[in-house]
Amino acid sequence: MATSATSATSSPSSPSSASSARPELLDGRGRVVLVAGAAGGIGRAAVRLFRRAGARVVAMDRVRKGLPSGAGVLQLTGDAACEADVQRVVREAVQAYGRLDWLVNAVGAVGGGRLDATSLADWDRLLGINLDSAFLLCREAYPHLRRHKGAVVLFSSTNGRNGGSQFSGPAYAAAKAGVLNLTRYLAKEWAADAVRVNCIAPGPVATAMLDRLTAAEHVALKRAMPLGEYADPQQVAGMAAFLCSRYAANMTGACLNVSGGMVLD
Repeated sequence: MATSATSATSSPSSPSSASSARPELLDGRGRVVLVAGAAGGIGRAAVRLFRRAGARVVAMDRVRKGLPSGAGVLQLTGDAACEADVQRVVREAVQAYGRLDWLVNAVGAVGGGRLDATSLADWDRLLGINLDSAFLLCREAYPHLRRHKGAVVLFSSTNGRNGGSQFSGPAYAAAKAGVLNLTRYLAKEWAADAVRVNCIAPGPVATAMLDRLTAAEHVALKRAMPLGEYADPQQVAGMAAFLCSRYAANMTGACLNVSGGMVLD
């Protein structure tokens, strides 16, 4: 259900054309972005950044609480791991704004513990949230992205690259590895349509997802990072904006490592 939407009368500017007098990383004027997981730390930061760039934003999450609001923001509730919900959200987004240029899937949830303590229900739930959401959103958004030579930003994790640990559990590691390879697959399949697909692999980010850690675990985690600090959600959102920008026009199938040096490419 929509709570706020604005229509734009200006046509989208070319990604390769000059932007406004004030230099910006991303020129979003006339563009529409769907941000899934918009009530989370990274998602909220992405909504703010894309709005500042002039884009209209579809902010999606399972519940309305915490969703960003304001002019140019269309709030839609739905479970990104539910096929019917994703189909409805994409349909309503295009009905409201007439187009879809970019998709940013910031949906995510962690588990924890050993494999022998992981139930099938938890395994299925975490793969649904972290991997099925990427599949469903990409599949439903694709026909619209293709019309505008759009871009997709998915979220993997350091856990998807190095095997993870009991901090987040086996299902999270497997799902995020799946996102990484889905990114590579779609980059090849959609290249002929000039739809770029990239992902970001964050290490620890200063969001509520880390609230589950003890003080001692925070200390140990930061010691494992050469830069010694968690990423800020705005920094990670900035990577998403970059991947949608004209500066990344020759990038597809890439995975940006934003881990404070925890993982070295």
